[in-house]
Amino acid sequence: MTKPLSVPSDRTAFDAAAEAAHLREQTRARRRNRHAVSRLDRYTLELLALHDAGSTPAELRRWLADRRVRVHHSTVARWLRRQLAD
Repeated sequence: MTKPLSVPSDRTAFDAAAEAAHLREQTRARRRNRHAVSRLDRYTLELLALHDAGSTPAELRRWLADRRVRVHHSTVARWLRRQLAD
């Protein structure tokens, strides 16, 4: 038979807000930067100009492929969204 969990007698000692703040601080410390400098950043001016001229992400991907940069068109689309949001 399992033993029941013991409940601390002093329930006022638990500060949920402080614990949540501590957990958020730990998360920030553990979080790593997943997005390094993009290979597309080198072509920012050209890509944005082509986009403004009406090129689709798939067309931009082909333009990059001509410059020996291999990326998926969805990567180009995400990169564009991030650039246009700034």
